[in-house]
Parts: sequence; C-alpha cells; structure tokens
Amino acid sequence: MRWIRPLSAQVDEAAELLGGKAHGLVVLHRLGLRVPAGFVVTTEACRAFLRDGRLPDGLGDELATAVTDLEASTGRRFGGSRAPLAVSVRSGAGVSMPGMMNTILNLGLTTAATAGLAAETGDPRFALDSRLRLLSGFAAAITNLDADGVEAVLGGAPGRGTGDEEADLTGAIGAVEDLIRRRRGRPIPDDAARQLELAVRTVLSSWDTPRARTYRDLHDVPHDLGTAAIVQTMVFGNRDDRSGTGVAFSRDPNTGENVAFGEVMFGRQGEDVVSGRALTRPLRELADREPAVWTGLLDALNRIEGHYRDACYVEFTFQSGELWILQVRPGRFVGGAAVRVAADLADERVIGRREALLRVSPGHLRHVRTPRMATTERTDILARGLGACPGVAAGRVATTADGAVRMAADGPVILVRPETSPHDLRGLAAAAGIVTARGGPASHAAVVARSMAKPAVVGVAGLTVDVAGGSVGAGGRTIGEGTLVTIDGTSGEVALGSPRTVTTTAAAHLHRLLGWADDVSGDHSERDEVQRLSAAHAVLRHG
Repeated sequence: MRWIRPLSAQVDEAAELLGGKAHGLVVLHRLGLRVPAGFVVTTEACRAFLRDGRLPDGLGDELATAVTDLEASTGRRFGGSRAPLAVSVRSGAGVSMPGMMNTILNLGLTTAATAGLAAETGDPRFALDSRLRLLSGFAAAITNLDADGVEAVLGGAPGRGTGDEEADLTGAIGAVEDLIRRRRGRPIPDDAARQLELAVRTVLSSWDTPRARTYRDLHDVPHDLGTAAIVQTMVFGNRDDRSGTGVAFSRDPNTGENVAFGEVMFGRQGEDVVSGRALTRPLRELADREPAVWTGLLDALNRIEGHYRDACYVEFTFQSGELWILQVRPGRFVGGAAVRVAADLADERVIGRREALLRVSPGHLRHVRTPRMATTERTDILARGLGACPGVAAGRVATTADGAVRMAADGPVILVRPETSPHDLRGLAAAAGIVTARGGPASHAAVVARSMAKPAVVGVAGLTVDVAGGSVGAGGRTIGEGTLVTIDGTSGEVALGSPRTVTTTAAAHLHRLLGWADDVSGDHSERDEVQRLSAAHAVLRHG
C-alpha cells in the first residue's frame, strides 16, 4: 500500500483518495500554473490512522523519501541551517469543510533553520515571525485554543511591548513554547523530520474533532471519508513588502457579476486572511501595488474558469513579487449569483442552456428573492460593515457561541463576535445571522455563513464585543446582550429593532433562465418559479 502521492500533472487519482484540495492542485499543475512543489498523504492513510491510533506502517519511510525529493527539486535542506526548506501541512478532505481542520505553516523551522533563514535573508524579524507562526499553529491544534486564546498567551509574555520587535518576537516564542510544554507535557521537537510526523498526525486527527463532526452532521457529510494531508514547500507572504496573500473569486459571489472579487493582505500569511483577525484590503489594490501579480492572477482565473467552465475560487500567495496558487475549487455560488453565472456562461457559449438549467437548483430560487432592509430616516443604524452573505435576519444579540445556542431556544439570535473560528460552529449553526468586527468576504465567518445561507455582516469597523460584560459597542453606543437587532447581509448594515424589509430579485437573468425552462418542459402556464425549474429538471434528467 502506498500512502503518499506526488502533486504533479502526471497524477491521475480520484478526489476521494487525494482530497479535493490536492486534486485541485493537480488541475493547477496541468494548466501550467505556478504551484509550490509537494506531496499528499492520502485519505486512505487517514482512515488507517484513525482505525489503528497510529500512523500506518511504511508511512514514515515514504515521508522521508518524499522530503528528499522535495529537497532535490528545491535545492534546499529540510530543517537545515543553510538554505533551509520549510513546508506547510494542510488538511484536504474530499468534501470542503472550511476551517474545520488543522493547518501547520512554516514547518521545519527548527532553532537552527530559523537562524539559517535569518542569515540567508538578512531579516531576523521575518525568521522569528515565521517560527512564531509555526509554534502558534501547533499550540492552537494541540491545546484546542482558538486564535484569541493563543493571542492572550502572547499578550502576557514577559518582555512584550518593549519597542524592540525582535525581542518581542523572542518573548512570544518563549511564551508559546511554555504553553505547549504545560499542555502537551513536552516541547515541539526541534527536529524537522519529527515535526513533520507530528504535523501529519495533528492534521489527520483533526478529522475527528468535535467541531469537524458537528460540521459534517450539519451538512450530511459521511464521517468515514477521512482527510488527506497536503505537504507543500512554503511560499512566504510575510517575506517583505512585495509579498502577501489573498483569496479571489473569478466572479462576484454576491451578485455573480463577471469581475474578479476578493481580498488581499500585504506582508502576511494565508491564515491571517481566512481567520478574519486582521484588516484585509480589496483585491483590486493588487493592480496598483503589484501589477505583475495582478495580471498573473487574472490570467490564472481565466484559465481555471476555462477548465471548470464555471466561476472559481482560488487562494494565492506572492513572495517578493512572484505569484503562487495554493488552492482552487469551483465557486459554488447560491441564490441570485448562481442564476446570473449560469445565464451568463450560457450567453458566453461556455455551457449550453440545458446545462445552465441543471446548474441552478430549485433551492437556489428560494434565495433569489433577497430581502433588504427598507432603510428610512427613522431606521436606527447602529453600525456598518461589509455584506458577506445576502439576506436579512433579526434576532437578539448573543456574544458567545454557547450563548447563541442557549438563547436560540427562545427565538432567533444574531451572533456578534470580534471574529469567528471553528470553535464557534455550534453558535453559528444556532444563529439566524452573524456579525463580526474583523474579517472580510473570505473570512471564516463569511465562508461558513455562505455555506449555511445565513445573512452575515463582517469587518464592522469600531465594533467592540465585551463578552465578560455581555455587551456590544459601536458608534459611541453600547447595547446589552439580548437587544433586538436586524442585519442586512447585502448592504452590511446593522440596525436596532426590526425595520421593515423589501424583496429584490435578479430579474433579468432569472426571467431568461425560466424562459429556457419553459421551452424545455413545453409548459408556459403560470406557475411559480420553483415549479417551472423543477419541471425542466425532470425533463432534462428523465427525458
């Protein structure tokens, strides 16, 4: 039994074995796009690991061989003090489970390798920051703390706030190491090969965490699939001021408009974008800051759309002005956006009208007529952020996931958080809508909200959440937990009380699509939209 496959254009394995993320990386290779070299530990290895409680026989030797191949292809040494090689270890199941499993970045940055990276780049701050991110990733996975919990440990580190950035980073590294020793009983190995085995076990184990099981229960995902673990050469978005990371959709996921949409951060790594802990910038700023990266990204999106014949989503990093694509998948739009993309792709002759009809489910139509707040001079707007998932939701404010679950028994709640993490999943599932102070359209809160079709507002500047005091502050005002608010996931507005709502629809695209449905079914009678599309689906599927 082989437990590892390379990530290359020659690999031809099912997504069930490689996981969806690794399968997408193989597609990127075939399209000639720049993908960091790497390999994948298959879902079969995960199932064996979960069954036996240990890594399967032979996997250790395969890891060693795969790392040797990586060293040969990159000219770098894993954990070495000269030209050190660092890797990422990411989860990747056959079914997307955004943020539910663990990721370890900068793996292989041992004490010696960190010093080697500092010497090679002439930037000790960058090397120390990268090692801190490695240890923080392990700490979050091993201690089951969320990002706020790890940050609280860092905030209390001796010597923090000295004004000397290198000293602050060194103090933070010591604090995380102490946390890991206390919780794990021993430190993270200062040996790259042993770190890799620990990271693979950590990622495979995360398939069976409570939050991952809860997500699968909510989305009817089988529990026996397992996850792959993808190991890739690191590309450092935190390398310098010409580096960064971001996410991009080939079309706007809120409207379906044919324009690149997403967000970017400069001088940061990918986890900073998806966590929602830091301020992101609109994707279009890449055009001014890094025009070559912007042009390369647009070209990649066009090529990927051509392959999938659908809108797509990518995660990318650029290091010192060079673009790398890290993940890809079809866009999976819903509601009016799904209708517009299907209609536009048919108009562009990328797909036929029959395929366009099959891509829009009757369930999509239930979300096409999007409610909006009918704001007037009397509407008491508490705050404004970014609309992350269309729709309107009203409910009482809850400031914790546990509080949302408890309060939802008595009526709808709006979960209000600084940002969300996988630890908040039960609260996200219980809430009618979501608001976060930080994050953008690709943050954890936004992605999960779209997967659950729940209205969401993210990136509300100036919003504060006092969990201990059970209150939320915005615009110089403070409201208590339990206060009734209404959110508009299109406009990004948060209002007090329950303002009147109106309904909008993607009229032109919807009417065109429904006209095609009537032509297929041969029935032009006056029926509701869902019935008309369902009738067309029945004809297309069964003749």
